[in-house]
Amino acid sequence: MENPETEMRAYDLMQPGRRLTPLVFASPHSGRHYPADFVSRSQLEGHQLRSSEDAFVDRLFDDVPNHGAPLLAARLPRAWIDVNRAADELDPALIEGQRRGAHNPRVASGLGVIPRVVSGGRPIYSGKLSQTEVRDRLRHAWQPYHASLRRLMNESVEAFGQAILIDCHSMPHEALDQVRVQGRRPEVVLGDRFGASAGRDITDMIEAEFAREGFVVSRNSPFAGAFVAQHYGRPRAGRHVIQVELDRACYMDEATLTPHSGFADVKARLTAVVARLCQTGRRDESLAAE
Repeated sequence: MENPETEMRAYDLMQPGRRLTPLVFASPHSGRHYPADFVSRSQLEGHQLRSSEDAFVDRLFDDVPNHGAPLLAARLPRAWIDVNRAADELDPALIEGQRRGAHNPRVASGLGVIPRVVSGGRPIYSGKLSQTEVRDRLRHAWQPYHASLRRLMNESVEAFGQAILIDCHSMPHEALDQVRVQGRRPEVVLGDRFGASAGRDITDMIEAEFAREGFVVSRNSPFAGAFVAQHYGRPRAGRHVIQVELDRACYMDEATLTPHSGFADVKARLTAVVARLCQTGRRDESLAAE
């Protein structure tokens, strides 16, 4: 068993030998290090708690550093804290003494920064959390993750004149039941908040590379991007964020939460996409990794 300090580390940062490209990759929802006290306090079984994970997304993209870009991956699970939410998206139905603010559909549905439910709307806890515990989670997990993400983005802008964040996620197969692209069910959804978080040329380039590898790609439907895209995407300032959602059925058995026989092929195709994307803005004079 990991010692408590390692168990509670907020993220893993996999750096290249040298930064060769303005691209930054992040996986905010693939964390699978569940604190023991969280598991014991939850009224759900471990398999149910894991249902909110973007399982194995960090593994699908773990070749990123070999192509000159960093990969930031949350270690702690989305069910414990969601780093793709604003720190003030606090749920009065879950947190003792929390005042009700303006209507926020994510918070109202139980999916604030400290989730009240997992997928399917199943409640995680039988009671409420204290303000102290919530502040501790934000301080030990949310703040370090975002401090690292800001630093990586700033380094790209300083070294290359722009930053392109690929925010990597996966989605339930059923989320695509009503979505079709030229009659075909999409496997990848790119979210740029309808152009607000990334320049169109950047999103076009990314879509073209996924399509080149045979993925059916939808844009902004059914997911256009959440807090990270909204907060960090400033295309006029050279800061682009594209949320990438991959259909989980492409690489894993959703019922058992295990990779299936297609995992290696999907990973190889994603690695090919990453390799070509990382040629974007590449410079001979690169940023030495710290």
